[in-house]
Amino acid sequence: MNKTIKLITVTLIFITLFSCNNVDEENGKSTISGNLIIFHAGSLSIPFKQISKEFEKKYPNVKVLSEPAGSITCARKIVDLKRECDIMASADYTIINKLLIPDYAKWNIKFASNEMVIAFTEKSKYHEIINKNNWFNILLKEDIYYGRSDPNSDPCGYRSVLTTKLAANYYNNPELPEKLLSKDNNFIRPKEVDLLSLLQSHTLDYIFIYRSVAGQHKLNYVLLPDSINLKKPELSDHYSSVSVKINGGKPGEFITQKGEPMIYGITILNKAPNKPAANAFIDFLLSKDKGMAIMEENGQPSVIPSSSETYDNIPEKWMKFAEPESK
Repeated sequence: MNKTIKLITVTLIFITLFSCNNVDEENGKSTISGNLIIFHAGSLSIPFKQISKEFEKKYPNVKVLSEPAGSITCARKIVDLKRECDIMASADYTIINKLLIPDYAKWNIKFASNEMVIAFTEKSKYHEIINKNNWFNILLKEDIYYGRSDPNSDPCGYRSVLTTKLAANYYNNPELPEKLLSKDNNFIRPKEVDLLSLLQSHTLDYIFIYRSVAGQHKLNYVLLPDSINLKKPELSDHYSSVSVKINGGKPGEFITQKGEPMIYGITILNKAPNKPAANAFIDFLLSKDKGMAIMEENGQPSVIPSSSETYDNIPEKWMKFAEPESK
């Protein structure tokens, strides 16, 4: 009899705990609670801050703990440092595929896009004359200092390199990548948003950065030709004509990163400590009238639905946000 009573008691406790982590059906109010840990690309800082604020209004018992960094750095916190994390959102969806799947995550949903620009302020030298046809000549001037992020830490870093390689073909200037990439290396930073203070303090005249970040921080910027800005999905084959090697998941390993259109990806970690809150955040973020509306307002257009190599592993309720990869 005592064993039966204990079993019933344990069962009731389990049911109570489970229901408290989800929804109070009688009152129609969410009881999802606890900390939600999100590792995300630095270029998502502003929209994710706004999205998290709105999410916490809907789920007041949840505290979103955002940790921005270069997307590769985010992945290495999980893989190398074994840091606890519920959600990872990468500025390059392929980082999730290459470094996290299948050991740390099972699926990956593409959700937003971007493009490369050259940002500057009204105090940047030659800002009156820089344009899409002469930007590289301006950056190469001896009295100009420009910055970019680290290709081994941040997708914006290797995208800056890829942009210079595409520019070499577009402007028929084969020596351009070597000249640009050997200049001002003391201003390379771990992630692209780290360059903003250097630009705004006038330490730097120009930076390679995403258009969304430049717009969010009210910066002036040069729009680059579609052939080099990594924006257009229809130019995928052209972008893939260039590549750059970056550090892999282990010392001595390297990943060859080909040029391709900028697409952000997101996943929930296999060992996410707060899956109920993570599930709710994914629902909120990917909804057109909620999270994605905020993304669009911040200059990061939706690409939902897009093909996913991991479509079969995506939970059924989110398959509407993706498409099977074409055979």
